[in-house]
Amino acid sequence: MKRKDRLYALMDRLRDGRLHTAEALAQDLGVSARTIYRDMDVLAASGVPVEGARGYGYTVQAAVTLPPLNLTVDELDALHVALAALGASALDDLAPAARSLSAKIDAVLPADAGPAPAPFGFATEAFADAARGFAHMPQVRAAIRARQKLRVTLPDATHDIRPLHMDYWGRVWTCIAWSETKGAFLRFPLDRIRSLTPLPGLFVDEPGKRLADFAP
Repeated sequence: MKRKDRLYALMDRLRDGRLHTAEALAQDLGVSARTIYRDMDVLAASGVPVEGARGYGYTVQAAVTLPPLNLTVDELDALHVALAALGASALDDLAPAARSLSAKIDAVLPADAGPAPAPFGFATEAFADAARGFAHMPQVRAAIRARQKLRVTLPDATHDIRPLHMDYWGRVWTCIAWSETKGAFLRFPLDRIRSLTPLPGLFVDEPGKRLADFAP
């Protein structure tokens, strides 16, 4: 039995609220008691409310459970984005929950599907950098819809821009804009924004400055 399937099976058995010994679970699943001990550590670290100890037995108190889900790569990537945004936010109630959910997903991702993937939500520094860009997403998105000019300070310069579009490239959000300062199109990752200020006045489409005129 694959580890993922075994963890699901353990959770299913523990949902009845009764006390289960490691030995009984091991015999039922065809593994050693030592394997059950390790699996219980994984479940507990993933946020499953496991109670008990080695030599005594294990139980799980009532908690919300979901049936197994089959996710596409795109759906899994969508979870990456959402959890990274919440986990890097200052929302006291949702940020810890996002990190806990990320750990639970990590625990049940297939362990035998090739090289071990990077941890799901928050472990890589590059992903954490990208997540910080989410702080600017609401203002940039609103400016695109309202055709509001923005003044953005990037590491190399400050630009007065016409924000035109946002793209998602491998966990990094980028903005395509026309730079009034540079007189040319500009594409930059949102996490490179040091400061952002709305400017008075709206812009209208002009030939050569529209998204349709942008050539990557």
